[in-house]
Amino acid sequence: MLSTLLLTLNLLATPADTITDYYEIETIPTPAGLIAETGGLAFLPDGRLAACFHRGEVMLYDPKTKRWSLFAEGLHDPLGLVAISNRELLVVQRPEMTRLRDTNGDGVADLYETVSDQFGMSGNYHEFAFGPVRDKQGNLYMTLNAASNGAGIRPEVRGTYDSLSRKGRMYACVPYRGWVMQVRPDGTTRPYASGFRSPNGLGFDAQGRLLVTDNQGDWLGTSKLYVVEPGKFYGHPASLVWREGFPDIEPMSLSARQLDSMRTREAIVFPHQKMAHSPTQLVTDNTGGRFGPFEGQTFVGEMDFSRLLRLLPDEVNGQLQGACIPFFDKAGLQLGSNRLAFAPDGSLWVGQTDHGWVGARGLQRIRYKGTGIPLDLTGMRLTKNGFDLTFTQPLDEAQAQQVANYAFRRYYYKYHQAYGSPETDITPVPVTSATLSPDRKTISLALADLRPGYVYELTMGPLTASNGQKKVANRLVCYTLNILADPRVRP
Repeated sequence: MLSTLLLTLNLLATPADTITDYYEIETIPTPAGLIAETGGLAFLPDGRLAACFHRGEVMLYDPKTKRWSLFAEGLHDPLGLVAISNRELLVVQRPEMTRLRDTNGDGVADLYETVSDQFGMSGNYHEFAFGPVRDKQGNLYMTLNAASNGAGIRPEVRGTYDSLSRKGRMYACVPYRGWVMQVRPDGTTRPYASGFRSPNGLGFDAQGRLLVTDNQGDWLGTSKLYVVEPGKFYGHPASLVWREGFPDIEPMSLSARQLDSMRTREAIVFPHQKMAHSPTQLVTDNTGGRFGPFEGQTFVGEMDFSRLLRLLPDEVNGQLQGACIPFFDKAGLQLGSNRLAFAPDGSLWVGQTDHGWVGARGLQRIRYKGTGIPLDLTGMRLTKNGFDLTFTQPLDEAQAQQVANYAFRRYYYKYHQAYGSPETDITPVPVTSATLSPDRKTISLALADLRPGYVYELTMGPLTASNGQKKVANRLVCYTLNILADPRVRP
């Protein structure tokens, strides 16, 4: 009894790791008069930051001198850029992907050149275009929002008009709304993958897979992350009208069951409220440890909360699924984290926007202090009878092996035409055993039941490091279980 009481008192006295113990955040002043609704961030080879803003400016910032300069202006809703060299940028604005080039070396772009405009526009306010990102082969990718029935279209329509796709909350009356587009090195543009609603984030993971985030809404019970492959359909039916060979029918006339059989499922679900409302840009840590103990992991922005997320991928039988967990939650982070970029020095830059939505404006920089390693989860992997949880530091043995410290419940989000979905079929899932590895960094949990098609939400107790100095930083983690580890069982 006395030993239990002493252990309880010790846990109460032990502070949890907080993000500010290991990371510091700095707000970067922006030029007077600039409406700093950040649409894109990229670092030039010489270390300067390029940033584009909704109202049309592309600015350069030198972290050494802390000075801004104007590189280009007059763009229409630029929402992403990539640096080709110190004098050349590629920007995706609403009507096209554009090359901006400083040909005479005076620091200002004097050549604005269309790279790709092979998609339609109806003038609907929701027809944003995002990107680009570039793969190792030199292919460029951008994503096109579906239009919203919250506003109409203009008489001047670019591209073929198709009235079949005007039904539903979100629609695609012109090509290729709701698609990921690929621009090849030879300049040709092709529709790459369909089925998206508002795909505001795209990027690559450490293995080179193209990842895209999509926002909760009609046909999306909650926000999601997809691994995107050519020719596949990812769930939102409006874009199907532009799919080669698709019948001449209204996509919304298909039942949810029919569409469900056609779609490729998300790799990771972002539970609504708990993790995200509107996930944005994603970026993978390739800093070689200069950003802390998360090398190779992918971070995701979030528009409506003061939060960044971290992904814990898990490849099961060749298929990617996995978990999401908060990373930087509040602690001085502004709302509206729309764009992320790692700097050459290993710091993470975050550009914010509101643009009429929930959010804020500005630019912030997050830097790892290098003063220690937080106690946090670095991996969550499915096993045949449960999950392996791996931490940054060895755990206290007694605490780690108490099954009461692991509270699981499972649920799913409906795939239907309605806007969003509640958590459905919520069921507690007991943990039957907890076994600690010899290095005390991995705890193997056996669960009473594993079932594909569910989110497994875990709330951990106040686990402590083996030295007793810290409690685990993030106690909530959500794993998307699409396929079981046993290859004989499929969803």
